[in-house]
Amino acid sequence: MSQLKMCRWGILGTAGIARKNWDSIKNSGNGTLVAVASRSTERAQQYIDECQACVTYSPAPRAIGTYEGLLAAADVDAVYIPLPTGIRKEWVVRAAEAGKHVLVEKPVGCNAADVAEMIAACKKNNVQFMDGVMFMHSARLAKLREVLDDGEGVGRIRRINSTFSFCGPEAFHQANIRASGELEPLGCLGDLGWYTIRFTLWTLNYQMPRRVSARMLSQSHRPDSQHDVPMEFSAELFFDGGVSATFYNSFLTENQQWGVIAGSKGFVQVNDFVLPFIGCESAFTVHKARFHVDGCDYSYEEHTRRHAVYEYSNNAPSAQETNLFRNFSELVLSGKRDDFWADIALKTQQVMDACLTSARQDGKTIEL
Repeated sequence: MSQLKMCRWGILGTAGIARKNWDSIKNSGNGTLVAVASRSTERAQQYIDECQACVTYSPAPRAIGTYEGLLAAADVDAVYIPLPTGIRKEWVVRAAEAGKHVLVEKPVGCNAADVAEMIAACKKNNVQFMDGVMFMHSARLAKLREVLDDGEGVGRIRRINSTFSFCGPEAFHQANIRASGELEPLGCLGDLGWYTIRFTLWTLNYQMPRRVSARMLSQSHRPDSQHDVPMEFSAELFFDGGVSATFYNSFLTENQQWGVIAGSKGFVQVNDFVLPFIGCESAFTVHKARFHVDGCDYSYEEHTRRHAVYEYSNNAPSAQETNLFRNFSELVLSGKRDDFWADIALKTQQVMDACLTSARQDGKTIEL
């Protein structure tokens, strides 16, 4: 594996998010896409033809009519698995057993036990495991860490708030897989909460909360599903040292992707922490407002500083999604597995499980 110059990718399934990553693999510089698998060769070929019309590979990736066929391919080193969460575990395990490195969409599994089983299979077969959280690979994150660690911008962290939501149209609630209890049982908590939980854990260097309390604000399901999924969800997390965090996720509230980290000296605000606003920079602001009283004069002064890194959005070579595939390919080519990515995926799922357990018991505090 260490002799490879390019990581050779296969995509297991034809999910919409994979179209974005079709482009990201090409822009990575150290990866190339060689095959796409679906339940039929015709469907895989249609997907390839549509994507080739936007971003061209030469030669074009070949269509494979079964998932098993892709896992058996000798010229595939790594697989990207965007299959629905409800059926994902089987194919992650089978990919690992076939010796393929695994990049998997989120939420990684239906529960932490499933995720632990996937990770164990990857470790047993000495293949790399990673979830598809793109913001983890943004250059902005390193800059934000500098500010959090300098002791002055924020000071001692006390509170973390984050929100990720979008307002799904009627067609979403009628037909999208994220409204299916069988395909995506975690609903908005899995699809969106994975990011807000990860943002909180990242902020605190992956310290786990001691307890959580959560609420199911709304739940429903599409007509052909038998089970409700979370449609609107909120949670409170409590950590050692008096730090607390809250997050909100929803398929019923218009676009929000913000995070706020507040401390003893100021607060940081990121308005687009999941998918950066289109442009050539990824930015955040540090706020250190001052309140003054002078006799009858009460003044509240805004003191805001903007930090930015050069990083194009939307699949450019410097974009976070491209960095995701570049970083994964680099691990594959190095021949050295990095278990950090598996460890934080499992922690994210464990927090998610605890939040869901709490919400199903009307906000009961759950100890971790």
